[in-house]
This record gives sequence, structure tokens and C-alpha cells, in this order.
Amino acid sequence: MKALINSMTESEQALIRETERDRLEGMEEDDLLELHARVRRARNKHIKLYRREAADKVEEYGGRGVSRPKNRRNAQKAEAFEDALARVSRSLAAAAKATAAALKAERLQAARAQRNGGPADSPIDDTAKPVRSQKAKRTPKEPVLTKQRASTRSLGAKRQAKRDSR
Repeated sequence: MKALINSMTESEQALIRETERDRLEGMEEDDLLELHARVRRARNKHIKLYRREAADKVEEYGGRGVSRPKNRRNAQKAEAFEDALARVSRSLAAAAKATAAALKAERLQAARAQRNGGPADSPIDDTAKPVRSQKAKRTPKEPVLTKQRASTRSLGAKRQAKRDSR
């Protein structure tokens, strides 16, 4: 693995070094997202190179699997970037989980502060009329609406009877 990393270009080596555990620990979520995108692009590039070269050699060797030893370097690079991507993904997931927990704690704290405001903050008006909710709305007794409701119910019953008879 070390020989493979030494054979990579300087930019590829730098990208792999950025994914080391000690460097990932101090990064924020946004920085991890950016690094994740760069590593994913590099991995996809090498996977694409491997597949293209293997596809080109299919006629010569009779299959992609047979030509794999001739194309080992691209496959190893893709695997190295896959490992790097996994490290970044784990760190990103941990950072996202920590951020979500912090936001949840912040929201709960704000809700508690608002709830503990008590009656001194919001005076109650006893003269206000009670508001009826939308769910408690009565259905009108007009004949047209009654007929529409009955028709809709009967269509539903017909559909159900048809399904049940199968």
C-alpha cells in the first residue's frame, strides 16, 4: 500500500494525507463535506479509468477479469481512494450526528425557556370566544352535498366489493 501511495502524484498523495484520522478529528462538518466531495471525485476518476482500460483490453484478453492483472495500478488507486472515502464518511457522519445533537439541545432549551415564561408573560383573555378547529367542522345538511357524500361512499364500496370478489 505504501508503494502505491508513493507512486501517486503529489496532489493524490496530499488528498490521501488529508484523510488521516488525526487530521479529520479537528475538521468541521462543512470542511468534511468539501473533502468528501473531492475524495469521491478522485475515486470515481480511478474507477472510470480502470473500467475503460479493462474494457479496451477485453478483445485482447477475452474478458475484463482476465485483463485485471495488466490494469492493477488503476484498481489499487481506486481501492485506496475508496478506503479514504470511507474514513471521511465516518468522520462526516460523526460530525453530522454531533451537530444534530447540538441543534436539538438548542431547540429544546429554547422551548423550555418559552414554556417557563408563565402566565405573567401572556395574559389570558376570558372574554375571547372559543375557536372551533377545522376537524370539528360540521357537514352541511343541504341535499346536494348529502347526495354527493352518498355517491362517493357508494363508489368506494363498489371498488372494495370488486377487489373482494377477485
